[in-house]
Amino acid sequence: MRAGLFVAAAFLTLVACHPRQPHQPLVNEGPISAEPVSLTAKDGVKVAGVYTRAANPKALILLFHQAGSGKDEYALIAPRLAESGYSSLRIDQRAGGELFGVNETVKALGKSDDYLAAKPDLEAAFDWARAQKLPIILWGSSYSSSLVFVLAAEHPVKAVLAFSPGEYFDDKQMIAKAAAGVKAPVFVTSAQDGEEIDAARDILKAVPVAGKEQFVPKLGGVHGSSTLLRTKNPGGAEDAWKAVLAFLAGVTKG
Repeated sequence: MRAGLFVAAAFLTLVACHPRQPHQPLVNEGPISAEPVSLTAKDGVKVAGVYTRAANPKALILLFHQAGSGKDEYALIAPRLAESGYSSLRIDQRAGGELFGVNETVKALGKSDDYLAAKPDLEAAFDWARAQKLPIILWGSSYSSSLVFVLAAEHPVKAVLAFSPGEYFDDKQMIAKAAAGVKAPVFVTSAQDGEEIDAARDILKAVPVAGKEQFVPKLGGVHGSSTLLRTKNPGGAEDAWKAVLAFLAGVTKG
């Protein structure tokens, strides 16, 4: 009985955070499941993750978190993506913390590492994703939204979404250089902040493909993927969601 009450309460919490609008029909008409995944990076580090599976997925989105954070940055975002027909894998990178809950990878290591050290974790997620035989979409938040450009320059992907990308590393041209090698459609957005908007624009400018888009929020807008959470961005989350889902629909149509 208690378990049933817990599940009901969790469902009501999710609905309260992301109530469905009348014009938003379900796309994924089938069961959505979430299961833990354990990955091993090439240097032997164990990386914790959660796979949220849509019944009839159009693509698999790899969700990477911001600094001081973990996979549960996407605890409310992943189910909504699944409802729209996108499976996802969210992971705990070794550069992170407890902003949204326990980062199991950092906890096991005993400390958070630097941003660039997390790249093998992203590569482990990409290697796992290739085995799922679905189009792969990369999605990053803050420092990881920069690292996804590096990953996309090295591997063919369906698309890239970057929430608050910037030159966060010692080489202040590193991400623009990587962006120049990306051959997939790219979506960038940021907080309603001039420096963030300019940083995203500069990186996007280096992408050589035509299918690129910068969403500049008119209402709200906060740093990283949190811009999609109403608790963090009550005035602008829905506008950001509309832009994201429209971009995803465009790159996965047909």
